[in-house]
This record gives sequence, structure tokens and C-alpha cells, in this order.
Amino acid sequence: MTPAAFKRSIRDLQVWCSSCMVAFSGSDPIGVLIGAKRPSGTLIHRIAVHPDHVRQGHGRHLLTSLSSKLSILGPPRMIAEVPESLVPACELFSASGYVQEAVLTDYVLEDAGHETPTLSARFVIPLSVEDAIANGLVGDDSGMCWERSVETLRARKDEIRGLAVASDEGLEAHVMYRRSETGTDQAGELVSIGANVGDGGARVAELLERVRAEGVRAFRFPKVHPAEVSTPCLAALGFRPADRHRTFAVTAQPG
Repeated sequence: MTPAAFKRSIRDLQVWCSSCMVAFSGSDPIGVLIGAKRPSGTLIHRIAVHPDHVRQGHGRHLLTSLSSKLSILGPPRMIAEVPESLVPACELFSASGYVQEAVLTDYVLEDAGHETPTLSARFVIPLSVEDAIANGLVGDDSGMCWERSVETLRARKDEIRGLAVASDEGLEAHVMYRRSETGTDQAGELVSIGANVGDGGARVAELLERVRAEGVRAFRFPKVHPAEVSTPCLAALGFRPADRHRTFAVTAQPG
């Protein structure tokens, strides 16, 4: 993590300095916990222990220390979104009393190399973050991950672009995305997709093709909760599952 990335996390994810801790062995820092705080709870954004000091209780001590503090100051809900591949981290949270609440899946949609089809004459309009919020297209009711919650979207609104299919009845489908930070302009990170009509995903597919026409050839849709978009729907659009993350949660307790 660079200083610039850390500053962005303060703005975008509400990393809270008083919820960050460092463990020392003598004068040497050997562990760190970075917490992000919102009224709904505290996210364990990062936790790490130096390889020479693992399996000595430092990680658990960091978690219990923050728990003791939040049991008094609040908010009491503590959560973590841990990559499933990090088995020791998953074991740490389980051993510290955290309960797994959900499994989030990263999906990817790669450029198939086909020609962009002729698009229909549907009325497509730009969609801003505030428009999406006002129309109930994004929200936290379906277990949405911290990085795509309303607070994060508002913090990143200048980076996020969106398109929607509009009709006399309202917004029929939408796609929201931002350019990837991986260094290639041809990659994009999806923020939200959805449809309010049963068309087998045709309207969303059309919007994705319009985004492709702007130069974004491949998409990553991170940490999707099963209640957000159905797996069959994503498969029909050509998405394939990649990495998975486990959401752990606990209520802060006094030490």
C-alpha cells in the first residue's frame, strides 16, 4: 500500500485512524490492523503480522483490543471480507469468534473478440451515482460489500460512469462502472448492474456493449453477494466466477 492509496482509502472507505492499531515487539512494529468506520459498523480493512511473528497471538490481540474499544465507543458491529484463498486469515477470524455471514464472488467478463452488434434504438441516458441512489438502483439492503456501498459510491462519484435504458415507465436497466486502476484503460470495474424488466438480460447486455464501444473491453465485478444478481443471470451475460471472499461478523465485546 502506498501513501497515496492509503489517503484514498480514508476518503473512499472511511478508514478511521482511531480504529487502526500497530503491534510492537520492543521497538519493532510486527503487526498492523487498519479499520474503516461507518455508522453501520467497522470494517477490518487490513490485518497483517510479520512472517517472523505469526502464530504467536498478535493478530488475535489486535482484534480483541479493537473489540474492547468499540464495545464502549461503538459502533458494535465488526465485519471483515476475507479472500477465501487466505486460509490463515479465515482461521484467525473464526478463532476470534467471528461468524461467517456470506460468501461474495468476484466475476469477470472478458472481451470475446466478437464484433460489436448493431445496437437497438432504445433510449439510453447517462446515469450518475446520485441518480442511481435516488432511483433505488444501489443500496446496502442485499449484503453489498463495503467497496460498493452507498458511502463508497458517493466518495467515488467523480470516477464512476453509468448508462441506463429509460422508458415512460422509468429506468428499465442500468450499468455503472469505473476505469480500472491496474494501468490499462481497457479494463473496467463494475459497480452495479441490473434490470427491472424480464428480458433475459438483453438490456444489460446492450449497455455493456455500449461501454465496450467506449474502449472498456474487459470487466471485473468484485465481491458480488448472491442477493444482488443471480448466478444464472451473470452466466447468461457471459460472466465467469473467479475469486471468492468470506464475510465474517461479530459484535464487539469488552476485553
